[in-house]
Amino acid sequence: MTHDLRLDERVLSKGELTNASLVANRAFFSDPFFRFLSPSDRLRSRGLTLFFRANLAHFGDGGRIVTVRQADDTIVGVAAWLPTDRYPQSVGTQLAQIPGTFRALYRRPRALIDGNRYLTAIAKSHPKEPHWYLLLLVADPTIQRSGVGTMLMHHGLALADAEGVGGYLETQNGDNLAYYRRFGYELRETLRPVKEGPPLYTMWRRPN
Repeated sequence: MTHDLRLDERVLSKGELTNASLVANRAFFSDPFFRFLSPSDRLRSRGLTLFFRANLAHFGDGGRIVTVRQADDTIVGVAAWLPTDRYPQSVGTQLAQIPGTFRALYRRPRALIDGNRYLTAIAKSHPKEPHWYLLLLVADPTIQRSGVGTMLMHHGLALADAEGVGGYLETQNGDNLAYYRRFGYELRETLRPVKEGPPLYTMWRRPN
């Protein structure tokens, strides 16, 4: 129940970064994009945790990482936002993320090549209009449909609305389109950076 859950914006400790990364691991384990990059369940499980930890630990100045926690402080949801004018992340932040990303994918070199093609497509399609950029939204599969994602979305979108700016995100899972439409996002583009890979959907939310 949502009354047992609370939003938290504290800076994550090393242990909390790992816990948040494990939540993301479980949420994205069956995601078509990550299955494409890493078909092996064992390698994908290891790689997802490394990837998300590297990106959350080095999120950059101005980035907003928000968690949802249970009464015992267990992290069950995570959202990572870049507010207006915080994209692209600084060169230093991007460089700090590289070792963890490489460790996550180096056992499958093809994944590094394909992953870079997706990143290039993302950069080229990124909107110029002022906006809040949602990079990550996850709820632990054990507690999905309990309002975790809604709490995180409403929190971030309220901040964007207070500025009078739009919202932007990408998703590689077509099943997510209907979910994000509930919050005012609409499909902007369908990208296919890798012919045999899954499409990448970009979504835009008008300023409210």
